[in-house]
Amino acid sequence: MTDFQPVVDEIKLIMVDSLLTDEFYTDLLKRLESIGYVATNTDAWMLSFSIQKVENDIKSECNTASIPDGLYFVAIDMICGEFLFSKKQSGTLVGFKIEQAIKAVQIGDTNVQFGSSDSSSHFDMLITFLRMNGRGEFASYRKIRW
Repeated sequence: MTDFQPVVDEIKLIMVDSLLTDEFYTDLLKRLESIGYVATNTDAWMLSFSIQKVENDIKSECNTASIPDGLYFVAIDMICGEFLFSKKQSGTLVGFKIEQAIKAVQIGDTNVQFGSSDSSSHFDMLITFLRMNGRGEFASYRKIRW
């Protein structure tokens, strides 16, 4: 079992004013590990940036002060997608087990399976899936602005 606490502690040093819990950060790191990426202390800044980006996006779209409980796992997947996208774009995605990530993704009753021909395009599809899946649920939590 991976000890996520050092990375969680590093993220908390960066995200001082965040209302997110240790449990949220741990679930995020577990989700990343489940799709083939093991985060380290050096990932804390980029993870924090991705967390803030997704958190602000959800709060802005829903007009809420925090991430609604019903979007907990949507937020985690979106953060994972945003983080992996940033790592890939910056050329710092090393040690990622792409074969593990591109075989199949299942979230609830949604299942996406990929073939084995072009792992690069499948990785891009995985990132898009993680970044966009669940955005339709935002409307359920949207508050009216006055």
